[in-house]
Amino acid sequence: MHFLPEDIDNYVVSHSQQEPKLLKELSRETWQKVLNPRMLSGAFQGRVLSIISKLISPKTILEIGTYTGYSALCLAEGLQEEGRLHTIDKNEELEELQSKYFEKSPFGHQIQQYVGNAIEIIPTIEDTFDLVFIDADKSNYLNYFELIIGKMNKGGIILSDNVLWSGKVVEPLDEKDIDTKVLLEYNRLLNEDDRIETVLLPIRDGLTVSRVK
Repeated sequence: MHFLPEDIDNYVVSHSQQEPKLLKELSRETWQKVLNPRMLSGAFQGRVLSIISKLISPKTILEIGTYTGYSALCLAEGLQEEGRLHTIDKNEELEELQSKYFEKSPFGHQIQQYVGNAIEIIPTIEDTFDLVFIDADKSNYLNYFELIIGKMNKGGIILSDNVLWSGKVVEPLDEKDIDTKVLLEYNRLLNEDDRIETVLLPIRDGLTVSRVK
């Protein structure tokens, strides 16, 4: 969902860095072959992720929700030379496509893929993190936060995607809508937890940037 007028949104996109050729190929193949291609981060948000990562220059990144690997490759652009990106997704059917593009990229040797339940996998990763990107099942956002907050390095950044949830966060709540209910609580937590400082950016479907104090 776009929250800016279409002409302004188009202007923003046209005056931002364009996506690399490899990511265009990955995007095209995702739209051709994979269910729910709208889950793809997309060119503009991908450039946002890339420049945030480059500003941080992280040694360790954790991504929760790989999908086809687009956002992982964007985040990897800012990795230090000896850095590592851990990326987790529960859909084993996407692993081959992810690997194909990771191996085509300059970052394949720095990316560690995991297939399975992130709640079970995160505690087994021994690294602490400079940058975390949460873009998976919304009903577990609170659980993911509790799992990672103790593994964040001082000054580390937590990025949370889809926090505006197509505008549902400001609409009357349907009590059966668990995802929206959790996101409302999650957004409140990020704003009130004294271990972090947070700003919510109205980029696409909402991207929160939280810095660990």
